[in-house]
Amino acid sequence: MRVGLFIPCYVNAVFPEVGVATCKLLDYLGADTGYPLDQTCCGQPMGNAGFENGAAGLAGHFDALFESYDYVVSPSVGCTSFVKENYPRIREREGHTCGTSGKIYEVCEFLHDILKVEKLPGRFPHKVSIHNSCHGVRKLHLSSASELNIQPFSKIKGLLSLIGGIECVEPEKTDECCGFGGMFSIEEPAVSVCMGQDKLYSHIATGADYITGADASCFMHMQGIAKREKRAIRFIHVVQILASGL
Repeated sequence: MRVGLFIPCYVNAVFPEVGVATCKLLDYLGADTGYPLDQTCCGQPMGNAGFENGAAGLAGHFDALFESYDYVVSPSVGCTSFVKENYPRIREREGHTCGTSGKIYEVCEFLHDILKVEKLPGRFPHKVSIHNSCHGVRKLHLSSASELNIQPFSKIKGLLSLIGGIECVEPEKTDECCGFGGMFSIEEPAVSVCMGQDKLYSHIATGADYITGADASCFMHMQGIAKREKRAIRFIHVVQILASGL
């Protein structure tokens, strides 16, 4: 199984340890992992800002770069969902068929649905509050959406249950938005901060030592608020916990 590792811009620049943990975890689980050095932005910022046509060149480059891999795996909910949902339309307008939208997976999605991981060696003796990001819930179905009348589930919680010593909790209103929303946080900063405060406080109310989840962009938003307000809560990407014993 050849896996192409896609590390988004903000992970590479702000959270490189998340990319390293993802690579370590995939290697441990036996994937033949490759990291194309010429990878660039997937084009999500352009798409979110209403300039989707500006992402056409990036989509073509992405397809060419990862075409030889069986799967593409990324530690980013937002970028993964952009490739999955937007690339087919973008590539079709250019007269091409998208070759990567059907084989890209967010890392937790990949571990749970494709590799079906049942055992990991790590220990993380802390109480963690799980942050369910909007794209993860409603685009990638990493957990059940609260507005649906279905049996609740959480793939992230299932994976974390494989780690020794961990205690997992969730905040009230488990899938309420933290207010980041990419361009939304730039265009509506006051509203975005208020939403971030509400979400941060609900995580803190669980008594958790850490906030964890699958999207570091949400962490970047809430972590900024926590730092300004001198809140003691810490943040850690779920893949770092899953790779803690490696």
